[in-house]
Amino acid sequence: MEKITIGIIGAGRIGRLHAENIIHIPQVKIKTISDLFAANVREWAQQIGIENVVEDYKEILNDPEIDAIFVCSPTTTHVPIIQKAAEHGKHIFCEKPISFSIEETEKALEAVKKAGVKFQVGFNRRFDTQFSKVKETVQNGVIGTPHIIKITSRDPEPPPAEYIKSSGGLFVDMSIHDFDMARFVSGSEVTEVYVQSANLIDPMIGELGDIDTAVITLKFENGAIGIIDNSRKAVYGYDQRVEAFGSNGVITTENVRPTNAEISTGEGVFRDKPHHFFLERYKEAYITETYAFIDSILTNKPLVCDGNDGLQAEIIAHAAAESSKTGLPVKIKSTTVTI
Repeated sequence: MEKITIGIIGAGRIGRLHAENIIHIPQVKIKTISDLFAANVREWAQQIGIENVVEDYKEILNDPEIDAIFVCSPTTTHVPIIQKAAEHGKHIFCEKPISFSIEETEKALEAVKKAGVKFQVGFNRRFDTQFSKVKETVQNGVIGTPHIIKITSRDPEPPPAEYIKSSGGLFVDMSIHDFDMARFVSGSEVTEVYVQSANLIDPMIGELGDIDTAVITLKFENGAIGIIDNSRKAVYGYDQRVEAFGSNGVITTENVRPTNAEISTGEGVFRDKPHHFFLERYKEAYITETYAFIDSILTNKPLVCDGNDGLQAEIIAHAAAESSKTGLPVKIKSTTVTI
């Protein structure tokens, strides 16, 4: 293949982000975008050169000219879309999580495996230059044997109630990125999860059955230990840091800021706050993950983040939710899926 024709399913915030990135890739054409509220999408779509806007995503799946799809619709719709897309031979990029149910995710991956199509999960942080440097450093043995993986992930403000109701909970919605990063950096599977959690930010979140603050301890198959801390509210901005400590050293990443300028006066030393949220912080990572997906289709290269990676992060997330409720460690049995 020399050129790919794409359809995008879902034109919310993340669907539009992907579309606006994809239009700059020479080897790609976006033919159609679908959204239940198509009338609200048409003007924007025309402005960026998308010809067709439809309400029914099946029009994309039934179009033989479309080679691949981006699934950016609500999580509850992912599995049926994936299954139908695989049956039609479409390569699939799917935003996380694949589903809210491990069994449903396994059904989706079985359909992908049977069809033999490419399937990438949107764990964009793997493509962030800072975090990929940590992975490379650990993988190349620069810090020796990994002992401790530390991840801090704190949002600048909690989401509204309507989002909380449909998010699947903090572990599936937010921490899932950190579970994937823990596996990615350590190069090892997680064998046990233990969580301490609380509602310290907004009583509404607790009333909806979720938590807003958590410290998560992981045990890895290779003997290393992981520590993740999550919060729905960091007043100073989007706090995203990773550290890998090993027998021969440590590698640490700091927050990314709008500028690196530092102002020193008699009043103190001042720097910019971290970027406000994920769209700014991971702008380049979203672009890079899209290029990687397209390149995998064009050159048949292995995917950096495949369906099994999506499944493993979901398994850890569900184990974390169980530990949060029971206050006990939860063992994880490896269920690696080859696609």
